[in-house]
Amino acid sequence: MKITLAVVGKISGGYLKQGIDDYTNRLSHYLPFNIQYIADAKCTKNLSEAQQKKAEGKNILAAIDKSDYVVLLDEHGKEYTSMDFAKYIDRKMATVPRRLVFVVGGPYGFDSDVYDRANEKISLSKMTFSHEMIRLIFTEQLYRAMTIINGEPYHHE
Repeated sequence: MKITLAVVGKISGGYLKQGIDDYTNRLSHYLPFNIQYIADAKCTKNLSEAQQKKAEGKNILAAIDKSDYVVLLDEHGKEYTSMDFAKYIDRKMATVPRRLVFVVGGPYGFDSDVYDRANEKISLSKMTFSHEMIRLIFTEQLYRAMTIINGEPYHHE
């Protein structure tokens, strides 16, 4: 199984990119992992929030294969502790045959068509983070999950 983090738009902050690259490199020791960049909506000054979500939604759906298991990183999703997230990842590694895709939307969230396509939703916190920071938080939590699954001393309870 391969895990993909699909994200709308490129990252602008150098420190965030550095952290994401660090955890992405660490993850390569455990499983195939990549970040898939999805084009954001163009000419957004002329678009309403709904129109921007619709445009980004079309780009997201075009980047997802029919056989992918899709999990939206969404504020209304199920919350996990790090230990429970590790168990979740371990179960998915045993049951998802091809590609597990976690999706980070744009600044206004997801279009209804993307919600309809998703298999489930996960929330990384009750707090709100920028869609760029979620990328770093997710890659760190995925790395933490892999160390928990492998019984390594990164996570402390």
